[in-house]
Amino acid sequence: MNGPELLKQHVGKLSSRMGTFYPGERVVYRGRDLLHELNDMDWLALYLYGITGKTFGQAEMKLLQAIWTYTSYPDVRLWNNRIAALAGSTRSTGTLGLAAALAVSEAEIYGGGVFRRAVVFLERSLRQMASGSDLETCVREEFAAHRSIGGYGRPLVNGDERIVPLLELAKRLGLNEGPHLKLAFEVEDFLLRGRWRMKMNYAALIAALGKDLGLSVDELCLFIFPLFLAGMPPGYIEARQRPEGTLYPIPCPDVTYDGQAKRPWHK
Repeated sequence: MNGPELLKQHVGKLSSRMGTFYPGERVVYRGRDLLHELNDMDWLALYLYGITGKTFGQAEMKLLQAIWTYTSYPDVRLWNNRIAALAGSTRSTGTLGLAAALAVSEAEIYGGGVFRRAVVFLERSLRQMASGSDLETCVREEFAAHRSIGGYGRPLVNGDERIVPLLELAKRLGLNEGPHLKLAFEVEDFLLRGRWRMKMNYAALIAALGKDLGLSVDELCLFIFPLFLAGMPPGYIEARQRPEGTLYPIPCPDVTYDGQAKRPWHK
């Protein structure tokens, strides 16, 4: 079927398996009544149900909740939090500031982009090793493709303070024995024994835990969308409480300019 024929089939109608709103009556959310069947579901459980169509057990939900909680840093020096705080400093609205901050959280080098690479790498490596490949081959192929391994190494410090508490929680909940998590540690051991000397960071850990809970690559990337959100409002609020424009001001003499020299304006 070509493009025009395909488009013609969808003219004047919208089909959805996900849900719909009947004004004044009810709301259907993935085939269930939102206001009567799902009304007791907490927000995170509903968010995950919307992404996956599945419900998770109490232990699984506690781990997934912790993944969000453990990375809610209220530090405006962080690249995404800075945008929320600058919005407060310039007297923009909180909604615009937080939306922009969440958008840049998907940064390719140190945000959602590297997280996706971590998930894909672990998923692919586990599949290749099950088919007879070895860990070294998987790691070297990833280095050849990207010059880095998503989820390993960290700017400024080679370590991650979130690893231990999240692993301790996963162990208490009995969710620390999955194959992706086991592989994640094998990769770390290989990198530490080799010339790379890189430790696992939070991206690899939550990628492994999420895969072991049965989430796909796209589902995990949607799940981590609000990962930093709880750390953003404090910085925005504090910046609004300070004099306008006083967050990270840069005096003109501190700006290096190498463009055209000063020139006169002509009427």
